[in-house]
Amino acid sequence: MSEYAILVFPAANRVYAESSRRLLCAELAAFSEALDVSLDDITEIQLAGVDYVGFSTAEPLGEDDIALLSAASSLYALFEVVDGPLDGTLLRPVPLTRPDRFDSDLLTIQKYQGKTNELFTTMLVNLTCLALAEPRAMLRRPLRLLDPLCGRGTTLNQAMMYGFDAAGVDIDGKDFEAYERFIKTWLRTKRLKHAAESGQLRKNKVRLGRRLEISYAASKADHKAGNVRTLTYLGTDTLKTDELFPARSFDLIVADAPYGVAHGSRREAEVSRSPHDLLAAAVPVWQRVLRPGGALGISWNTMVLPRRELVGILRAAGLDVREGGPFEEFGHRVDQAIYRDLVIATKSQD
Repeated sequence: MSEYAILVFPAANRVYAESSRRLLCAELAAFSEALDVSLDDITEIQLAGVDYVGFSTAEPLGEDDIALLSAASSLYALFEVVDGPLDGTLLRPVPLTRPDRFDSDLLTIQKYQGKTNELFTTMLVNLTCLALAEPRAMLRRPLRLLDPLCGRGTTLNQAMMYGFDAAGVDIDGKDFEAYERFIKTWLRTKRLKHAAESGQLRKNKVRLGRRLEISYAASKADHKAGNVRTLTYLGTDTLKTDELFPARSFDLIVADAPYGVAHGSRREAEVSRSPHDLLAAAVPVWQRVLRPGGALGISWNTMVLPRRELVGILRAAGLDVREGGPFEEFGHRVDQAIYRDLVIATKSQD
């Protein structure tokens, strides 16, 4: 048997930091289903007064398993726990193979009220990837991710970090403008080869909003080889998603639903603060652009929308909801009015 310890990434957000080790335990349990070896005895531990998340395996982690685990959201460093001299305990560092294509400031540099914690966003993307019919696909090929409620683009940026093609939809004009300024400036500052085009979004000569389309490469070598990724942001109503993207065109749909507190959603020219109404209307639209074998991940505020109601909405749209085990252990407090949870669902390959 092999034993391991994970040093958790220090979260700047104090409230999230208090939950991060517990959430990582649940995330590791989900990762375990995609690994060649099972992660057993996953729990919070202390070594020399320092907090870790520990687990054991029947056999040592292989290269492929380490590569997949390297994506775990709060994993800062991985150690193998070994016996030292005089019955002591030693931590042997395990080299990681992180999937990140860019510097971490792509996720951390934006600061604004209501921003979803970037570690949580990474976890939500990870769990959605792991639910795919091909859970290791995130390491093998560029996936296509849609965030149909993308706001200022935290999920889009995480998709970029993983080398995915990304698309977002959001009706808030200020969020569209803020993200356009940020991502164009960031790409220029990093001196990355890219082409950006923005303008009016039209269909059948009807103006629907605004659009931003970017193609870019992570390096000069990638650009020379034609390894170019795409980023699209449509500033329009999410209920038009299936009119603007082809059916079955995304591997992943990842969304942070309005919390019904300081966030709003627009439908029929009126602002609604009801996540239930928005999701009941939007999920059937979103699932039409999800590929068979694809997965959808949604985070939301359980204080305004009970889990059973959201699960009912997903099932009514023909999606299979992951329940039990780690998939019901991700709830955590954000503030007094928000208790956030997530749900993962898949689309049948039939």
